[in-house]
Amino acid sequence: MKILNACKKFWGALACAAMLTTVTAQAQNVTVDASIDSLQLLIGEQAKVKLEVSMDATQKLQLPFLRDTLVKGVEILDIAKPDTQMLNEGKRMLIKQEYTVTSFDSALYYLPPFEVAVDGKIYRSKALAVKVYSVPVDTLHPEQFFGPKSVREVPIIWDDVALIVWLTLLMIALGALGYYLYVRYKDNKPIIRKIKVEPKLPPHQQALQEIERIKGDKALRMSDPKTYYTELTDVLRTYMEERFGFNAMEMTSTEIIEKLQETNDKESIKDLMFLFQTADLVKFAKHAPLMNENDMNLVNAVDFINQTKVEPDPNAKPEPTEITVEEKRSKQGRILLLASMGVIAIVIVAILYKVLSGIYNLWF
Repeated sequence: MKILNACKKFWGALACAAMLTTVTAQAQNVTVDASIDSLQLLIGEQAKVKLEVSMDATQKLQLPFLRDTLVKGVEILDIAKPDTQMLNEGKRMLIKQEYTVTSFDSALYYLPPFEVAVDGKIYRSKALAVKVYSVPVDTLHPEQFFGPKSVREVPIIWDDVALIVWLTLLMIALGALGYYLYVRYKDNKPIIRKIKVEPKLPPHQQALQEIERIKGDKALRMSDPKTYYTELTDVLRTYMEERFGFNAMEMTSTEIIEKLQETNDKESIKDLMFLFQTADLVKFAKHAPLMNENDMNLVNAVDFINQTKVEPDPNAKPEPTEITVEEKRSKQGRILLLASMGVIAIVIVAILYKVLSGIYNLWF
């Protein structure tokens, strides 16, 4: 019988221990802590009261609902947004709630524990205390107590108005630029440009330069005689047009020779006549001249130019000619003017707002 009673007591104690362990484990899942950053305050000073709740991530929390006061005499000025921090790879949560408090009565205040509900069960933090002191007054020297001062006018210095002044000047300059662009857009006058044209080379110098270019292109003489003779005769035609004053570019080879025979010795243009005849055969009869024939015709062209050239006066120095060109403003130009005026208007409005704000903050 004694052994049976002993067994019952053993199993009962074991069951109680298991229940106690379970309760303890469940209680340890939630921890509530409260703290205050200052235990002593002067009247009107502020303190931060922090509430921290640690619990499982699957549990639901209800924080205390506080409005204006913690206790009578301790006012709540601000309640910060709760801050949640995940712990243990997201298995635990740490929720922090911060209250800003103050007091205007000197006393020792007892702050009761905060109560939070986790899954409907109430948990409490530890209690807090704060001592509020009044401002010390020297009662032995009351004459040293000074009342409120009268309002003093603070003098305005350059640093206070410098930004306003510079922004105003910038706004005036932008306004003037915008008005100028508006006038230009409204008038739609053509754009006038002055262009300097350098004097041309004398006809014989220009022709000899072109012949030197043709002479240097050996591949042209060997592989493409048609292009070679076309370019060579075009150089001569241009020279004759500027030298003798007739439209050689629109005349046939025969007409050019006849025109030259009216003003020059027939013997002097005999070689030139052979050049034009060879050119016509190459261009129209697919004649294939020999290389020495091409070189001879090139020399004949140079000789003709040298025999008929007119040397300019060496004492006369040609001056560049200045001509005036008028161009109508394009559609793109008008669009650019409109866009520029729009940007200037937006900048002026922004500057005006900044100036008016500065004036209001400075004098009102």
